[in-house]
Amino acid sequence: MRILCLLMAVSLATSISAQKMNEPTKSFRVTGEIKEEKKITIDDFFNYRESSLGDVVITNHLGEPKSTQKKLKGILLRDVLEKMEFKSPSPKELSTFYIVCKATDGYIIVYSWNEIFNNPAGESIYLITSKDGVAAKELEESVLMLSPRDYKTGRRYLKGLAEIQIKRAQ
Repeated sequence: MRILCLLMAVSLATSISAQKMNEPTKSFRVTGEIKEEKKITIDDFFNYRESSLGDVVITNHLGEPKSTQKKLKGILLRDVLEKMEFKSPSPKELSTFYIVCKATDGYIIVYSWNEIFNNPAGESIYLITSKDGVAAKELEESVLMLSPRDYKTGRRYLKGLAEIQIKRAQ
């Protein structure tokens, strides 16, 4: 009976973890409080200035190293989003916007408009164009997103970006 319970627990744990697997993406949608919703593909990344990020250590919520992502290159999320026209009658209202980034496995990262456009943090929020010499479209976990200057980098290391929602705080 013990063995049967153990096997059932292992089976349940395996099926739960399988449900949380990231599905790779080759594009993502930008939706919400913008004048025109848009689909961005990995091929569109070539329209933006690419930066070399070097090697980035991915840490967990305790700051413990979990992996190292090598030879990263990326484009700024800010550069992509600044081409979107936010539904705002005045620039003063831009401070009420926030950006929700969703992965295929349900993982979510949230940024404020000010964090991206009015703070040095916005200069280090990247969509990854290549990792270890492999182009984004060839990566198993694409589209990748990373904030390498975060203290706990794993908190905002997103794999399989599917959608960016522009929302407004009430």
